[in-house]
Amino acid sequence: MAFTNLQTHQTEHRTFQQLVCSLLAAALLAASLARPAVAAKADATDDKEWERVNQSTKLAVRYLLSRQQQNGAIVDNNRHHTTMTALAIMAMLAVGHKPADQTDEGQALRRALEYVLHPDRQDEKGYFGNNDGSRMYGHGIITLMLAETLGMGIDDKQDATIRKRLEKAVELILRAQAVKKNDKKHEGGWRYNPDATDSDLSVVAWQLIALRAAKGAGLDVPKEAIDKAVDYVKRCYHKDSKDPSKGYFCYQAGDNNMRFGSAAGGFLTLQICGQYEAPEVIGAADFFLDYDIPSLQQREHFYYGMYYYAQGMFQRKGKYADRAQQVVRDLLLEKQEKDGSWPLGVSDGEGGKVYVTSLAMLSMSIHYHYLPIYQR
Repeated sequence: MAFTNLQTHQTEHRTFQQLVCSLLAAALLAASLARPAVAAKADATDDKEWERVNQSTKLAVRYLLSRQQQNGAIVDNNRHHTTMTALAIMAMLAVGHKPADQTDEGQALRRALEYVLHPDRQDEKGYFGNNDGSRMYGHGIITLMLAETLGMGIDDKQDATIRKRLEKAVELILRAQAVKKNDKKHEGGWRYNPDATDSDLSVVAWQLIALRAAKGAGLDVPKEAIDKAVDYVKRCYHKDSKDPSKGYFCYQAGDNNMRFGSAAGGFLTLQICGQYEAPEVIGAADFFLDYDIPSLQQREHFYYGMYYYAQGMFQRKGKYADRAQQVVRDLLLEKQEKDGSWPLGVSDGEGGKVYVTSLAMLSMSIHYHYLPIYQR
């Protein structure tokens, strides 16, 4: 990934439309969180496997809580504090914790959310990427987190703040997409900075998932913007030379190199946008069904790829979801360290252990199915 506690708020009053949207988002989330644990347990091969996942998750949450700073940030290095905190919030939400919980986890989430919502995290143009140097990667991650927490604030005032920050963040994404690109193959996408004139799938995936989540939360996201981004993702698809019925997504349109992170990113993103039966999705699903994922010591951005792979295979259901659950358990559970974190892989130093641990948790969350954006 190429990426103080006292908060002041101006008094804000919701419009009727804002209230309805927030209540709808809260109702949808409540419905998902109301699922009993046994529903997720049924997806595991047996009670022993389920218990391994459950214990691993508890350890991981404990690690994230141990990394929370006095100002509410959840970090383990000096880089990308807002983005890492947002990613940690999503990881904890994904395994069933909520800011309203009267628990240590709920208190930690409330403090972390307050940190991200502090006025100086987002500039006057709506951009989160300047504050912590995470650029459009971080902006997409933070926007996605805000969309997933809309309706989960501790009171009406905080919910209004979440909506305000989210609306400005979405507007920034839409403006960045509209920047004239230097080649038609880059149209519809994003890259490192809001004024970029080219695109790559790693940045596109975060922006597109964030837009889709914001739309699901009731914000006005033009269908045309999502359609243009979907077209870009499809242009990144490359048929496998050994078996043209299969394929994978490349880092940029016109590329043909297989990179685990981008290959899995395109696969998940298209499905989140409703393209479940697109030829590119079917081809990628069959490609990944037989794909032997290298270990974290051998693969760049291992955790990043695992997150997209696990969630993408879960979307396909059936044998694809079963395969992903087994792969996640085999590749992640044995690597978890005693403190609940995961070891850094190749190219993970910039994000740190909060980064890889949060992505590992998001990968394992296919055993829980809590976050609305990942529910088919």
